[in-house]
Amino acid sequence: MKVVNLKQAILQAWKERWSDYQWAINMKKFFPKGATWDILNLAANARPSWEVIHLLFHPFPDVENVFLCYNISPSLLEALLEQAMIGPSPNPLILSYLKYAISSQMVSYSTVLTAISKFDDFSRDLCVQSLLEIMDMFCDRLSCHGKAEECIGLCRALMSALNWLLRCAAFYTEKFKEMLDQVAAENQLKMCLERLEKILDSMKNRALIHIAKLEETSSWSTVEQSLVKLGENLNNLSSPQLRSQADECISLIKSIPTMLSAHSDQLNKTGFPTIHAVVLLEGTMNLTGETQPLVEQLMMVKRMQRIPSPLFVLEIWKACFVGLIESPEGTEELKWTAFTFLKIPQVLVKLKKYPQGEKDFTEDVNCAFEFLLKLTPLLDKADQRCNCDCTSLLLQECSKQGLLSETNMTNLTAKRTADREHAPRLKSAENANIQPNPGLILRAEPTVTNILKTMDADHSKSPEGLLGVLGHMLSGKSLDLLLAAAAATGKLKSFARKFIKLNEFTKHISGEGSKAASVRALLFDISFLMLCHVAQTYGSEVILSESSPTGEVPFFETWMQTCMPEEGKILNPDHPCFRPDSTKVESLVALLNNSSEMKLVQMKWHEACLSISAAILEILNAWENGVLTFESIQKITDNIKGKVCSMAVCAVAWLVAHVRMLGLDEREKSLQMIRQLATPLYSENTLQFYNERVVIMSSILEHMCADVLQQTATQIKFPSTGMDTIPYWNLLPPKKPIKEVLTGVFTKVLEKGWVDSRSIHIFDTLLHMGGVYWFCNNLVKELLKETRKEHTLRAVELLYSVFCLDMQQLTLTLLGHILPNLLTDSSKWHMLMDPPGKALAKLSVWCALSSYSSHNRGQASARQKKRHREDIEDYISLFPLDDTQPSKLMRLLSSNEEDANILSSPTDRSMSSSLSASQLHTVSMRDPLNRVLANLFLLISSILGAKTAGTHTQFVQWFMEECVDCLEQGSRGSILQFMPFTMVSELVKVSTMSSPKIVLAITDLSLPLGRRVAAKAIAAL
Repeated sequence: MKVVNLKQAILQAWKERWSDYQWAINMKKFFPKGATWDILNLAANARPSWEVIHLLFHPFPDVENVFLCYNISPSLLEALLEQAMIGPSPNPLILSYLKYAISSQMVSYSTVLTAISKFDDFSRDLCVQSLLEIMDMFCDRLSCHGKAEECIGLCRALMSALNWLLRCAAFYTEKFKEMLDQVAAENQLKMCLERLEKILDSMKNRALIHIAKLEETSSWSTVEQSLVKLGENLNNLSSPQLRSQADECISLIKSIPTMLSAHSDQLNKTGFPTIHAVVLLEGTMNLTGETQPLVEQLMMVKRMQRIPSPLFVLEIWKACFVGLIESPEGTEELKWTAFTFLKIPQVLVKLKKYPQGEKDFTEDVNCAFEFLLKLTPLLDKADQRCNCDCTSLLLQECSKQGLLSETNMTNLTAKRTADREHAPRLKSAENANIQPNPGLILRAEPTVTNILKTMDADHSKSPEGLLGVLGHMLSGKSLDLLLAAAAATGKLKSFARKFIKLNEFTKHISGEGSKAASVRALLFDISFLMLCHVAQTYGSEVILSESSPTGEVPFFETWMQTCMPEEGKILNPDHPCFRPDSTKVESLVALLNNSSEMKLVQMKWHEACLSISAAILEILNAWENGVLTFESIQKITDNIKGKVCSMAVCAVAWLVAHVRMLGLDEREKSLQMIRQLATPLYSENTLQFYNERVVIMSSILEHMCADVLQQTATQIKFPSTGMDTIPYWNLLPPKKPIKEVLTGVFTKVLEKGWVDSRSIHIFDTLLHMGGVYWFCNNLVKELLKETRKEHTLRAVELLYSVFCLDMQQLTLTLLGHILPNLLTDSSKWHMLMDPPGKALAKLSVWCALSSYSSHNRGQASARQKKRHREDIEDYISLFPLDDTQPSKLMRLLSSNEEDANILSSPTDRSMSSSLSASQLHTVSMRDPLNRVLANLFLLISSILGAKTAGTHTQFVQWFMEECVDCLEQGSRGSILQFMPFTMVSELVKVSTMSSPKIVLAITDLSLPLGRRVAAKAIAAL
């Protein structure tokens, strides 16, 4: 292009007063094809633009002084605007050229907006009006189909224009103070506010401003300052219409930073089975768990299902009352009482700290109780079961924790008291015998603290005093009450540590008399029995300590890990742990066989407990070979259980392992010996608290023998404690395939609409028995059979709560195996139709989000940590990391130099088809969950880009919609960071996903590349 062409064009336009279309036709002659006037923005060095314009528009311009068009700076558009606005009113000819350039897209919208925002003489009303009219031409249909940088430029320009309009509006509101020409000021302000509204009414524009805000925080600060200034001047306005219009604009601008977190609550439902099941599962299986993971899990469900706060709290209370009513008598009932009255108030205290919106959380709790009081039959049934006014006790507890105001508590208590007048009562004779558990649990909680303090004292100073305290703990149901209270308040581990310390203390023997020896024997026995009871009731992980600095493992821990039978733990009776020093064994056998009773003085009880297994083997062999008679065996077993019950426990522990290894005809004598050891000794010569210790011993032995007795079809009568000592045991019906049991239980649960404690335990047993893949696959099949929308939604809510039994492993199976199989096998696509397909997408997202958030915090419940099972898949081999096995995923995981260049300068080369935010955040791909998520998103991306569409494509759309619905924002730490950036442009082609808000939600806006991808996708909408 020759210099002269541009110069002549401008000269002719000025001289001959070309019309706008003539000007455009001639310009097209002079400019190469495809060029726009934005090119003029690329200048590097030139005279100031006003000087150029002066030269161009001078009647006799100096040809030599006109520069090459590419050197004009900052842009010809700005210069033309400046020239047009040189007087009090704009130059119509130049403006007409400008408008034509905009209409025919010779200049980009960002260039126009940037140029307008540089005009700051608001006193020239006519010029301002012209600029507002120019904005009218395109502000409601802004778009950009260029490169990502140009789209980001549009975002910045739009934010500059927003700030310009705010400054303009603030200027005219200030003019109202001067009381001069208020009508003109009002008209100007009205025009400004109309344009502001026009820009802000568009979700697309707000989304672009949102990106600009993250791109340039300093410019957003300027916008905020202009907002403050406009807000201060609003009082000057006399017109209420203008004031409300301005207020609306201000609130719209203020909502831009939070536009992604605004979710409306679900108001068409009153029951939420997922919350109900999560609370039931926690109360039934994880009383000792920390409160924080439960709080975060509940908040996750609340957010995913958009549950209003009052109904959320109500559902927690409903689950607690149902748990109280249906819990089996005995320990389970006490656990539920402690969970309801001690742990849940603590959970609510932590929930109170989460942002709840405008409403105060105490108001939500009050509202929840108001709803709860209407469920009179539920409350009456709980009161009848517990023999007290449960609601009033709960209200008092919540008031103590600051969850309810005094006035609300009094009001709610009065309502419940009035309701109870009409409640069915137990007969007075029955009533008198039942002590209310809630009252006992609430009293037990401070007692736990006192006992812990007592246990901290030096045991050697007053062992008798300590024995008295322990004796009180053993009486009646005191021990179970105290343990339940300790478990619910997170003190059980420290409780167990104190008893291990006490058990270790009894190893130390100095010159002792018979009284001191009997006290030491009792301290050993009681601490041992209590620890066994805790391990069986609350799980052995409560007992285990972190490795001590000395490296010495306490005796009880060693015995529990190697010798104590537990569910799912198979012991080898010939293991070295059962074969101690032979001389100690011989002396123990002689002692048991020859003495009339067990000696106490100088007795090393921990050694006796470790030697008893080998001693029992010797005695058993002697009996089987006819060396010992049955009477001798009775005398020996009486000696074993006569003084300390712990020896009997250790003996039975070995016998249980031994019986498993024997043939059917060889078991009789071993089982007879178990029966002998389990029968209490009725003699006057026993040590103190014998009856109380026997009760605990019987419970321990019953737990130990349950599996073996079932396998050998043997019955042993343990002394009755008047309660079901092993609740939820042996729940599966005999001779029925486990798949039928699974489908049967799931169907019942679905019909009922909520999961009960018994069903949770059956699901847990089936998960152990069938394995993770079998369990997950069959439940997904059941979900895909449902054809009614309301049934599928309920099934998802219930399945999610069942998956909480082992969320991590079940999620890996669902996302790593089951979904890929369904999405890649065209013969299965019909199964993904709506509604079951949509429900499966919802379940997959819920599981992925829950697993990812808890996994990132390293929270696996104790229940999941102790689960013994085979690994369903080696994810490292499934998705290889080494370069010798290239796969599509390899590009995502690679870190060679070429990819590093892509990351460092994404504009310089084409973006990798699999580059995702997780790589830029350097998320570890050696982690199975991260690998599975990355692989799933690659699969989704390939489905979107494929030429074949079908129900699997629809499934992908539902999956992404659910991700957007559940996430506050697609930022760092969400599962969407594994989505390849290139997938965004594919997604916006799907009609339901082509919304600015969805694009913002699915891209990681904390990254510059994420913002460019989002800007490009939104600008093209």
